[in-house]
Amino acid sequence: DAAATAATVVVDNCLGAVSFDLQEVPKRVPPDSPLAPQWYSLESEKSPGNDVMVSVWVGTQADEAFQEAWQSDSGGLIPETRAKVYLSPKLWYLRLTVIQTQDLQLGSGSEPKVRSPELYVKAQLGAQLFKTSRTPVGSAWNEDLVFVAAEPFEPFLVVMVEDWSNGQLVGQAKIHVPSLERRTDDKTEPKSRWFNLVGAENKPYAGRIHVRACLEGGYHVLDEAAHVTSDVQAAAKQLAKPLIGLLDVGIRGASNLLPVKTKDGTRGTTDAYVVAKYGQKWIRTRTILDRFNPRWNEQYTWDVYDPCTVLTIGVFDNGRYKRDEAGKPGRDLRIGKIRVRLSTLDTNKVYLNSYMLTVLLPNGAKKMGEIEIAVRFSCLSWLSLIQAYGTPLLPRMHYLRPLGPAQQDILRQTAMRMVTARLARSEPPLGQEVVQFMLDTDTHVWSMRKSKANWFRVVGCLSHAAILARWLDGIRTWAHPSTTILVHVLLIAVVMCPQLVLSTIFMYAFLILALRFRYRMRVTHNVDLRLSYVDAVGPDELDEEFDGLPTTRSPDTVRFRYDRLRALASRAQTLLGDVAAQGERLEAL
Repeated sequence: DAAATAATVVVDNCLGAVSFDLQEVPKRVPPDSPLAPQWYSLESEKSPGNDVMVSVWVGTQADEAFQEAWQSDSGGLIPETRAKVYLSPKLWYLRLTVIQTQDLQLGSGSEPKVRSPELYVKAQLGAQLFKTSRTPVGSAWNEDLVFVAAEPFEPFLVVMVEDWSNGQLVGQAKIHVPSLERRTDDKTEPKSRWFNLVGAENKPYAGRIHVRACLEGGYHVLDEAAHVTSDVQAAAKQLAKPLIGLLDVGIRGASNLLPVKTKDGTRGTTDAYVVAKYGQKWIRTRTILDRFNPRWNEQYTWDVYDPCTVLTIGVFDNGRYKRDEAGKPGRDLRIGKIRVRLSTLDTNKVYLNSYMLTVLLPNGAKKMGEIEIAVRFSCLSWLSLIQAYGTPLLPRMHYLRPLGPAQQDILRQTAMRMVTARLARSEPPLGQEVVQFMLDTDTHVWSMRKSKANWFRVVGCLSHAAILARWLDGIRTWAHPSTTILVHVLLIAVVMCPQLVLSTIFMYAFLILALRFRYRMRVTHNVDLRLSYVDAVGPDELDEEFDGLPTTRSPDTVRFRYDRLRALASRAQTLLGDVAAQGERLEAL
């Protein structure tokens, strides 16, 4: 890096210029003292005879001028283009158990009384709102309502009792969230409490409600899809997993990036930067302006607590450092994203590879360029690494008191929105579109392409069972006499020596693993577009995938897509009926 400091400041008109031969610029390595500035003559035809005092040298990253020189290709002092490290908020599950109500003051004297009114309880934490089922007065609910709470917590959890017959509020109570009990297991239930319900202004006491509330520290709040998660730590510090290693990532640069916007309305340009996420730590490189082959050369480190986790790296075009006429910042455009599974990396080995960047657009998949990164997973102890592979992925509470799939999906979407909102309030902000792209917030959106891809994945898994069935049929029909004879010999050996069954199975399993270990994937490959079936769907199906909720398409288009979905559902219905019929026939044997 070359750095220069000027002792003379020239404003307004240009008085001249001075040039340097980089081959002759002296080098300086700290702790050497700064170079003394020298006088240089400014070359100018209009006003000759001017001099400038400048010190020029070639330095290293240890130089005190490196921080300023490092930003020379990112717009200088623009906050939106500088490198930054972000931290996701610490998330907890808040469990509210609604037990019963007592001494409720229903209605007023002027209102007709309902013989058996039905009540339900509604609880609100920030923007989250859940409610129980309806029960008659005097009955107990004993229902759990689970919320996502982020530190620093919302001050109050509001619990409301409403009359379903007339839709009026009976009363409400406020629970102070920061003072709730924090538990790490299910051995002891938190203490239940009675809270007075406050009604309208003329009704300071409307009854009381019996609830049990606590912060669940034994769970990990998922804000990513479970198969690509980068963090599996429990919320409570007491249940933290031991450190097993370090993950070093060097973001070197990108090449052959395509232009994603126009500059001055004449030519295309790209202002690229990289965002990487692992665990609760997000990093953002500096933005290199107007380059199709940017070089970042930045290195970051993460602590690793579980090897079965995934590093996510995304490349974006910075549109926030420029504002429109109304003063609003633009949106960052996605260029591509890659994922690296730590379980596929050899320990203490540097992987230096280039990965293709692909983004899905309404007109299909488009290759946007390549990114070059260096990854190294350093293991502190082989014993701790093997122990990590032998322990469950998620904390213990996920298996003792599991959450339902639908409930877990709702909580994951809520956690994603909370992380997105928190990072968007940082300075400089990490855009909402960036966080959503990194966390895959649209995984629950209907897509014909994803449905086809998942269907063929299921067919691929069932193909192994079909191969086994054909192999057994070949043995039964003596298609390969040598194989049939060998299988019969093995069956006789099993009957004669049953004590060797388990040892034989384990021996074969070990031999298969040893054979496959030699041919395991040593280098992470690029994304195979054929697996996502982008080329197997039409433009209308891709347009449907990008259509938001509620739809913005014409009624005729929506009617056509609805009929297509009905046809697909009828085929799935027929398939389920055939499977059920075969199962009933098998059960009737």
